[in-house]
Amino acid sequence: MGTGPARGGRVLLVCGLPGAGKTTLARRLEVERGGVLLCPDDWLVALGLDPLDARPRRRFERELWRHALRLAGRGLVVVVELGGWTRPDRRRLREEAHRAGVPIELHALDVPFEERWRRVERRNAEPGAVVVGRDELAGFERWWQPPDDDERAAFDPAPGGGAGG
Repeated sequence: MGTGPARGGRVLLVCGLPGAGKTTLARRLEVERGGVLLCPDDWLVALGLDPLDARPRRRFERELWRHALRLAGRGLVVVVELGGWTRPDRRRLREEAHRAGVPIELHALDVPFEERWRRVERRNAEPGAVVVGRDELAGFERWWQPPDDDERAAFDPAPGGGAGG
């Protein structure tokens, strides 16, 4: 077994606020790129945990991230649907991936509040949904820092020269 990552492995980081379309994009990338999707919300719900409980979520996301880097290091394309709401969070993930020798693409979705609320409200009505209220969704706004061109350029391009979302 070599010391570097297996050829072709990479992480596709999908980030944005609730209702931005992360899950839709992540599922599409999973199929288009032949990847493995790691979605914290799906896992947390399956484990009977509240995805909105920040403390266990942070611990879980750290472990899921380590797992993503291991999989990518073995040559898999790994689609990771994390919030990635702040520039420092995304920078940390990018630096950790690069230290591990894993290319990382950024697919960030910046969608206006009213559209996100429309989507979340529709999702709230689905059986088993993790319900997010309008005030709670609005409160998340203060944390979101959309990536600028310089930040996007610090991530790796998609194979073939395509850019992330």
